[in-house]
Amino acid sequence: MIGQVESGMVATSAAIPFGHFKDVRQSFTRGSNTLVAIENISFDLKQGSLVTLLGPSGCGKTTFLKIVGGLISATSGTVQISGRDVTEPHPDFGVVFQQANLMPWRTVISNVLFPMEILGRRDAAAVTRASELLAIVGLSGFDEAYPSQLSGGMQQRVALCRALIHKPKLLLMDEPFGALDELTRMEMQDLLLDIRAKTAATVMFVTHSISEAIYISDTVVVFSKRPATIADYIDVDLPYPRSAEIRYAAGFTELEHRAGRALGIAR
Repeated sequence: MIGQVESGMVATSAAIPFGHFKDVRQSFTRGSNTLVAIENISFDLKQGSLVTLLGPSGCGKTTFLKIVGGLISATSGTVQISGRDVTEPHPDFGVVFQQANLMPWRTVISNVLFPMEILGRRDAAAVTRASELLAIVGLSGFDEAYPSQLSGGMQQRVALCRALIHKPKLLLMDEPFGALDELTRMEMQDLLLDIRAKTAATVMFVTHSISEAIYISDTVVVFSKRPATIADYIDVDLPYPRSAEIRYAAGFTELEHRAGRALGIAR
């Protein structure tokens, strides 16, 4: 379960959370002007959980994700994964962006295997895992296809396989389904839940869709408008496996309303 870190809380070595974020602040300075993007974000992340950062566009969700991924450094605060400070990109992390960003001159399986090449671990076992991941996402038989021959949804499936090929400790996803049509987006949500169940991956997911956040998450961390603070922590107690029908359940609607109130768009 993800919960707010109490002031003065000291984690012992026996109780170090997988992810620990305390009083994270991010500001940007241009000339004499300072823009505060994130203000005092604090929560813990349980290993194997799927947490979604929900908030309006431009509120600091992606900035926080980049901080967790080591892509940028926080102005102040504590950012730790497995008890260690995150100060740079980590090879044990996987990242999926809104655009698939596949290399057009590489085949599907070659794109998936690219991280293993960087790590010097492209071997028979890696090729086998790549094929297994492609099978999980429904792309068996497309190993030698090129990105230009795939739909947007198929390209994003390849990007997801690429992010998972090295068995990352943490999968960071920045609005990965935002550019897809609604039907494909819902299919990708189900696919993510299926992959999460089969790989036990820990996932931090960014979205501005309330419905998406409630459907896929164990916990939703609602960000306020900039400068981002945490408006609400929502534990999503809906049962697994989840299906389209749960979107019409009273409990789902109640959680949507709660998230809407936290965002200031519902009463």
